[in-house]
Amino acid sequence: MKIIEVKDLKEHLGEEIKLRGWVRNYRKASSKLRFVIFRDASADIQCVAFKPEMGEENFDKVKKITIESSLEVIGVAQKHPKFEDKFEFQLKDINIINIADEYPIGKKEHGPDFLLSQRHLWMRSAKQNAVLKIRHTVYFAICEYLNNNGFYRFDSPILTPNASEGTTTLFEVPYFDLGSAFLSQSGQLYLEAGIMSLGRVYDFGPVFRAEKSKTRKHLTEFWMMDAEAAFVEHDENLRIQEELIRFVIRTVIDKNTRELEILERDVEQLKKADAPFVIMTHREVIDFLKGKGVEIGYLDDFGAPEEELITAEYNVPVFVDRWPKEIKSFYMKRDPENPDLALGADLIAPEGFGEIIGGSQREDDHDLLLERINKEGYKIEDYQWFLDLRKYGSVPHSGFGIGLERLIQWMSGVRHIREVIPFPRMINRIYP
Repeated sequence: MKIIEVKDLKEHLGEEIKLRGWVRNYRKASSKLRFVIFRDASADIQCVAFKPEMGEENFDKVKKITIESSLEVIGVAQKHPKFEDKFEFQLKDINIINIADEYPIGKKEHGPDFLLSQRHLWMRSAKQNAVLKIRHTVYFAICEYLNNNGFYRFDSPILTPNASEGTTTLFEVPYFDLGSAFLSQSGQLYLEAGIMSLGRVYDFGPVFRAEKSKTRKHLTEFWMMDAEAAFVEHDENLRIQEELIRFVIRTVIDKNTRELEILERDVEQLKKADAPFVIMTHREVIDFLKGKGVEIGYLDDFGAPEEELITAEYNVPVFVDRWPKEIKSFYMKRDPENPDLALGADLIAPEGFGEIIGGSQREDDHDLLLERINKEGYKIEDYQWFLDLRKYGSVPHSGFGIGLERLIQWMSGVRHIREVIPFPRMINRIYP
C-alpha cells in the first residue's frame, strides 16, 4: 500500500492508500457518520468515517480519537461531492499511534501570552504552519539569489571579542580566562575580511540584540543575512538589494499560493511591489514628512509611524538614501559630493511593514577609518584586524543586511514579529 502526503491525493484518486499525520478536528454527524479533519505536514483533508463502509470494529476506533491524536489512516481519495477542485478521503481503517490528552488550544479566542506559552503546540495551527512554510521559502530564495550571483556562503562567528558598533545592546558572556565575549549582532566586520579572499560573501544565522524594546518589530534573537561584495560601490549595492527582494517576492508568490490564501494575504499588493523601487534622499524624506505635519529634524531617524508615511503613496519599497553621517555608523563611506552624508540606505517596505534592509558602501581608507574609530572612543587594539583590511590590498566595497523575520512579516502579511519565528525571544519571554 502506498504511503503518500495529503498534497498528492489528487494524483491517486480511486486508489487505496495510507496517510500519516494528526487529527486537527472531528465532528459527529450521526451515530453512523463522523468527519475527521486530518492533517500532515503538507495539507489538510476531510476524512469521512461511515460505519457501514468501515465495519463496526474499525468505526469504534474512530470514536476514540481526540484532537491532535496521531494516526495512520487507510482509505480511498475521491473528488468532493460539493466543491470543485477539492477532495475528501473515504476511510476504511485507522491505526492509532497516540491518543492525545485534552488539547489546551481550543476554538475560543486565546490571548497572545497564553499562545506564546503554548508555542510548541501553537505552531501546529494552519496559520502558523503557513507562516513557517513562507519562512522556509524566503530563506532559500535569498540564498538562491546570492548563490546565483557570485556570492559564497561565509560563516561568521557568533562569539565575538568586540562589537561592530559599541556594546550597549550586546549580550555579554564570560569567556574562560580571556574576560568577556559578546553574542554577535552582525557578521559584517568578518564578512569584510572574507571578500578579500572570495570577492562576494554572505552569512545567514542568528544574531542577538539586547534592546529593551517591546514593539511588534523587535526580538532579542533573530535571523540576519549579511552580504558583502568587493569592487561594488553604492549604486550597484542598491541594485543588488532590489533584484534580491524582487526575486524573493516572485518566489513566494510562486511557491506559497496555498499559504498566502490561508493567511488571507493580499497577493496583488505583493505583485505590485515587483516593480522598480523608489529612491529618496534622507533630506527629501524629512521635507516630505514635514509637509505632512510631522515634527522631525534633519538629523533624526524614523520610527514606525514615519516609515508608514514614507511608503503610503507607493506600492513598492522605498530606499532612504544618503543619511547624515552623524546618525550612521563609523564604517560607512562618505558621499564624495557631500562629506556630511553617508553612502548608506535603508529599504522601507510598503503597507506599513517598515525597514527590511540596511546597507552602505564601506570606508576603504585606512587613515579615515582610524580617525573615526578614535573619535568614537573605541579601543584601537579591538579593531586592529579590521584596520589591517585597509592596509593590505584595500578595495571599494559595499554590503547590506536583511532582517529575515521582518521580510517574512511583509511577505506573509503577519503584523507581529513574534509569529514568524519558531520560538520567539523577547525581553519578557524565553520560554519555551
